[in-house]
Amino acid sequence: MDTLQFGKRLLPVEHIALVEPFDPATQKNMKTERAFQARLVLVDRSSILIEETVANFAAKAGFRMLAEDNVATNPLIHFSVESFSATEDFPTVKQFQARLLWKDFDERQQSKLLLTAPEAVLAVAVRGQVAASGPGDATEAAARPRRRRRVEPSPR
Repeated sequence: MDTLQFGKRLLPVEHIALVEPFDPATQKNMKTERAFQARLVLVDRSSILIEETVANFAAKAGFRMLAEDNVATNPLIHFSVESFSATEDFPTVKQFQARLLWKDFDERQQSKLLLTAPEAVLAVAVRGQVAASGPGDATEAAARPRRRRRVEPSPR
């Protein structure tokens, strides 16, 4: 899946940084008959609403799921991760633990706060490991092509 189409708009997959849930109930002034369930966050932080769940989109597009946040990250994007703690200058309502960072096409830093532990975000979003049974526990290596051993021809 290299290119996605949303209505008339064509979008290269590498322009999507992540996918997050969308709750239409939080948008009081939004008037639409469409059942939007997720938001594609583009590299430049603009967004596109979609009518499928984060998990369904992630499965189809090959994105990496952070189950605790219900956020899927694009494996084509180079992310970095920081630990996060709320401060007096930057208080938060939720107990965010990590900041996921990437650069947009103009080299400006973009980020998203996450509830998932920073080590788990690093394992899944950066290293491509698959989270094990519990949220935030990333221990299994992601499926990747295995290198074949060279077999020397047998002498005849």
